[in-house]
Amino acid sequence: MHPRPRPILPRLLSAAPLLLLLVACGTSGETLTDEGYRPVFHFTPASGWMNDPNGMVCHDGEFHLFYQFYPDSNVWGPMHWGHAVSEDLVDWEQLPVALTPDSLGYIFSGSAVVDQGNTSGFGAATDPALVAIYTQHDPEGEAAGRNDFEYQSISYSTDNGRNWTTYPGNPVVPNSDRIRDFRDPKVIRDSAHGQWLMVFASQDRVRFYASPDLKDWTYLSDFGADAANHDGVWECPDFFPLAVDGGRDTAWVLVQSINPGGANGGSGTFYFTGDWDGARFVPRAEPAYPYTDSVKWLDYGRDNYAGVTWSDVPASDGRRLFLGWMSNWDYAQQVPTTTWRSAMTVPRRLNLEDGPHGLRLRQTPVRELEQLRRPAEPVADGGIPADGVFEMEISLRDAPFELVFDNQANEELRIGYRDGHYYIDRSDAGGAGFSDAFPTGPDTAPRLSDAPTIDLHLYFDRSSVELFADDGRTVMTELLFPSRPLVGYHLNGGEPVTDRVNIWPLKAADN
Repeated sequence: MHPRPRPILPRLLSAAPLLLLLVACGTSGETLTDEGYRPVFHFTPASGWMNDPNGMVCHDGEFHLFYQFYPDSNVWGPMHWGHAVSEDLVDWEQLPVALTPDSLGYIFSGSAVVDQGNTSGFGAATDPALVAIYTQHDPEGEAAGRNDFEYQSISYSTDNGRNWTTYPGNPVVPNSDRIRDFRDPKVIRDSAHGQWLMVFASQDRVRFYASPDLKDWTYLSDFGADAANHDGVWECPDFFPLAVDGGRDTAWVLVQSINPGGANGGSGTFYFTGDWDGARFVPRAEPAYPYTDSVKWLDYGRDNYAGVTWSDVPASDGRRLFLGWMSNWDYAQQVPTTTWRSAMTVPRRLNLEDGPHGLRLRQTPVRELEQLRRPAEPVADGGIPADGVFEMEISLRDAPFELVFDNQANEELRIGYRDGHYYIDRSDAGGAGFSDAFPTGPDTAPRLSDAPTIDLHLYFDRSSVELFADDGRTVMTELLFPSRPLVGYHLNGGEPVTDRVNIWPLKAADN
């Protein structure tokens, strides 16, 4: 433990109007184990193992979330597609398993689309089918030492994802070149070029394919062999256009996960921005970054991996919506839960803006999360909800600072800013002994804003924290396992001036 300096928050409160809100939502002395670590507003499976979000598609008023799932254990095994649906991205109905392993292998990561126009013939022009595109992994082929044990297959549904029919012509993209790590297809409709477009990871790069009907695919090009960041295996790409600063200029974003090689170690997700001509992706020239190399990280924390965006969000909505797996392969199978393992991040809206750091994604929590805010009552300075489940906004003038969140066991989580970087330090935040690979030292992220005020938006949910700094220009997601809920906070260090603090207790989502 570090010595705890005298809190300076009471002195800061006089600097500006301050609103502190609190409702007692539990018992601060509760000891957290297993179900006590289960998030209350992040999606988790009722039981079993979960990793990558898959097949995220919007259809008939429902957001579909499929995910890598092993129902028979709390560690990775033969992969299925679990399934849940939501009307508001907050409350989720868990449905029966959608896709199960078959003679071609396990059901690895992939995507799904609404086949508008019935190009595949699986549905009807007035009642289009959902088509899922996924990697199949042949464990026997892998065990035999072959390299062609992964390939791309499809299934379709004509009842909004409740039942699925496997296409008899699978695989639709065979592994003819015998490439290991040949997986995770993301398919979108490339309307400007009149084609279905598939991108998937192929060892240290991605491959692009095109199809008129989702069944017959033609190779177009590769990207990434000479790009930055080859410290691990590339996985789970996503590819989509976004308006720059909401205007007429549109750039294409290629989101790419890597393991290992993340921004602070282990798993991580980065991205490229550029242009697409219907056959090739060409990155745009970018200025030098002051605090990082040429890699643009989507999330600098250790616990946001394999994230992708929803397909077919209605034009009336207009958002590009993202969700990630809230864990890290370094320790995901050892975290201290038993009946269930893993959660998803909160859903986030992605925007693209141009500035001194080049084209950068900005992430903001979806507005639907506001419905979780509880009615609250004013309390004394430095209090937070007794169950450790809350949303916090705090604005400070540009100066070094450290926010310390603590509990009755004298455990502390530190979130701060110094020398142009944000950091999260879980060194003293509770249990880490479950895995030698669970790092506890401070993880850092550059500040990508020159605004005079630092704005932090935080979500705490029992065993996780998500930090959105400067309106989502810098984002960090981290797991933590305190022995008791974090129930208090104070500010340390420097002479920051607090302009605003809001704390909302959050109620449980219906999962």
